[in-house]
Amino acid sequence: MLYIGLDLGTSACKLLLVDETGAVRNTVTKSYPLSFPQPGWSEQAPEDWWQAVLAGVPELLTGFDPAQVAGIGAGGQMHGLVALDEADRVLRPAILWNDGRTASQVDYLNGQVGKAVLSQRTANIAFAGFTAPKLLWMRENEPELFARIKKIMLPKDYLVYRLTGVHATDYSDASGMLLLDVEHKCWSAEMLAECGVTEAQMPRLFESWQPVGTLTADAARALGLPESVVVCAGAGDNAAAAVGTGTVGEGHCNISLGTSGTIFISSDKFGVDPNNALHAFAHADGGWHLMGCMLSAASCNSWWQDQIIGTTDYKGEEAKIDPDKLGRNHVYFLPYLMGERSPINDTDARATFIGMTMDTSRADMTQAMLEGVAFAIRDSFEVARSLGIEIPRSNICGGGSKSALWKTILANVLGIPLDTVATEQGPGYGAAMLAMVACGQFSSVRQAADALVRIQSTVEPDPALVARYNDRYARFKKIYPACRELFPQLM
Repeated sequence: MLYIGLDLGTSACKLLLVDETGAVRNTVTKSYPLSFPQPGWSEQAPEDWWQAVLAGVPELLTGFDPAQVAGIGAGGQMHGLVALDEADRVLRPAILWNDGRTASQVDYLNGQVGKAVLSQRTANIAFAGFTAPKLLWMRENEPELFARIKKIMLPKDYLVYRLTGVHATDYSDASGMLLLDVEHKCWSAEMLAECGVTEAQMPRLFESWQPVGTLTADAARALGLPESVVVCAGAGDNAAAAVGTGTVGEGHCNISLGTSGTIFISSDKFGVDPNNALHAFAHADGGWHLMGCMLSAASCNSWWQDQIIGTTDYKGEEAKIDPDKLGRNHVYFLPYLMGERSPINDTDARATFIGMTMDTSRADMTQAMLEGVAFAIRDSFEVARSLGIEIPRSNICGGGSKSALWKTILANVLGIPLDTVATEQGPGYGAAMLAMVACGQFSSVRQAADALVRIQSTVEPDPALVARYNDRYARFKKIYPACRELFPQLM
């Protein structure tokens, strides 16, 4: 049998065709535009996502028998607000995870409602990217559209709806809305009321591997697939990527260097960081996880190389960095190109190079950018350590993990081995694994991970380099506090 995994990203949808042994038989990527209608805003048209699937699936199945496709799973960008009217038409462009327009709504939730109350209701506090502040923004700024909302959905759930006709979401993705009681896995009545919506407007909740339904006749015809194809609920992109790297069960860790950067620590037990610097979310394996999320990770690399120094030769630029300068660079970079979430939760934060002198080279700047992202990931890593969580090693995935140099820097900044799995296809592979469980190929997500995920390579830290980076990180930590009061004045 064959299974399709959809990875609904910020810039493109990646489609994977996976057989029952876990082998990736084909991949297709379909890109779509991203809109920035005002500074700090970030939007997309949900119809573009669906058109990417309509175009991608037939291409994915070229040379394969569509009758062999048993299931589809989707992993996708989290937090985005997709609002549908009574006819299930999209009311406005989706407001995405990296949209920063909700600063005043976040201040209201954290300040007036109160962080302690939010944490008690949802296990989290408000961040600009979350869905609840977006609903408040829409109620205040687009009241006529807000009044017409019939269903509230997340990006990958819109695809599931177009496939099945069912309004559904899973617990991992719903955890990032600030509307879910994460511990008890139900909608928070208090938070729904706070945002002026009802449970009837919310999608039905599922575990990630549970079947939502099968393809509608229209979807099956458009995709060239049987109507019997099972569609599971899927997962938020980080939870799906964690499944795809085998980061399931107690005490496992996955670091993702994608557009955003995350550190994902899985657990069989519910737990909350008392300072809410890390998100406490449900996991796609049925358990929970703590997660630190930085808004700009690999996107810092593309910004620096594509837009600033004007090159697409990423490997060539990295080759200019002297290995002896690792841990000795005098230039530092704060990677806050779109503000920051974990652990500082500051929409006003901005990216900053500091420490340049007349002998600073282009290579020094590139190295500082790579190191700055690694240091920012360590910020969340240190929060986990402060909670007594031991992280002896971690998986690593995402586009940035294809850089051997960046993995070396990160392994030594964190001081732990980093494992790369043999099939590193991010959320799409995890989504396909969830579809396998939905179809009965495996009895659980853990069984699927044990059977399919294998470590391909490991980057080990060097004790001498770890010591140098510990010294550098101690200095890096002082930069943001020194600049924090200045950032709002730069707007």
